[in-house]
Amino acid sequence: PTSAQVSAVPQPGRFCYTLDNDVLTTEQRQFYEDNGYLLIKKLVSDKDIERFRKEFVRICKKEVNPPGAMIMKDESLRSQYGQSEKVVNKVQDFQEDKELFRYCTLPEVLKYVECFTGPNIMAMHTMLINKLPDTDKQTFLHPMHQDLHYFPFRPADRIVCSWTAMERADQDSGCRVVQPGTHKEPLKPHGYPKWEGKANKLFHGLLDEDEKSPRVHLVMEKGDTVFFHPLLIHGSGINKTSGFRKSISCHFASSQCYYIDVKNTDQEHLEKEIVEMVRKKYNATSVELRDIWNFRARLVQGERINL
Repeated sequence: PTSAQVSAVPQPGRFCYTLDNDVLTTEQRQFYEDNGYLLIKKLVSDKDIERFRKEFVRICKKEVNPPGAMIMKDESLRSQYGQSEKVVNKVQDFQEDKELFRYCTLPEVLKYVECFTGPNIMAMHTMLINKLPDTDKQTFLHPMHQDLHYFPFRPADRIVCSWTAMERADQDSGCRVVQPGTHKEPLKPHGYPKWEGKANKLFHGLLDEDEKSPRVHLVMEKGDTVFFHPLLIHGSGINKTSGFRKSISCHFASSQCYYIDVKNTDQEHLEKEIVEMVRKKYNATSVELRDIWNFRARLVQGERINL
C-alpha cells in the first residue's frame, strides 16, 4: 500500500497529525500540529512508576533477564559498582518483561496514543533510560535526531512516542530538548556525530544540524508524559547531577502502518548495523530487519492489520 487508512477522518485542511475524538482539546490539537509534541502533566501514577523502577533494579541485578532485551552498560563502572543501576544506562526492547510492558498497556497512555494512531495500536519500540551522571566524557549525550530514522515503517503521521519522566527532568539532569515544528520537515541523513568516540552504539545524530533552529528544554516532573512525532528533531543533554534521570517510553504505531524497504535509502546503513548486531548476539545467519521488528511489535489495542 502507498498509504495507511485510518478509521477516524481528520478535519479537512486543519488537522494533519491528530485524529478526531473527544480526548484532545482544539488547543491541544493545534499545539501538536504546530510543534510536533504535546506534554500531559501527571499522566502516569507514582505507584506505577515505582513498580517500573523496582523492576529496572531487578534487571540490573540480573534477578530478571527478559528475553530479547538489550541491556546497555557503562563497562568502565562495573569494577566499581558491580551489577547495579549505577552501571546500566538503558534497557531496550523490554516487550517480554510483563512488568515493564505494563507501561505500554496503561489505559491513560493509550487514550492519548489513539489520538495520533487511531484505534488499532501496536507497541513497536520500548526503552527504559537511566541517564547516568556524566560530566566529563559526555558518553550519554544523545545528539539531535529524528526517531523515524530508526523505523522501517510508515506513514510517519500514524506513529507517536510516549515518553514519561520517572523523576524530575531538567537541564541539569539532561532533559529532552526539542526543535518545535521540525516534524513538518522530511527525514534527514543521520550518522555518528564527529565526536564518535563519545557516542554510544546506535546513538546516531543529524549529519547536517541547524544550530540556529529554536530549541525548547522540556522540564518535566515525575509522571509527566510527552507525546511526540517521529520526525520531530530532539535529543538530550548530559546529566550533570550526582543522581540518575530515569524515563520510560514506547513508540506506538497504527497497525495499519506498513513496512518499507530501506535499501538504497539513507536508512540502509542503519539496517546493516542493526542486523549485524542481532546476528552476532544470537548467532543467527538469516535475520532480516523486518524479522527484528516483528519480534518487537505487540498489539496493545484493536486488531492487527499490517504490522
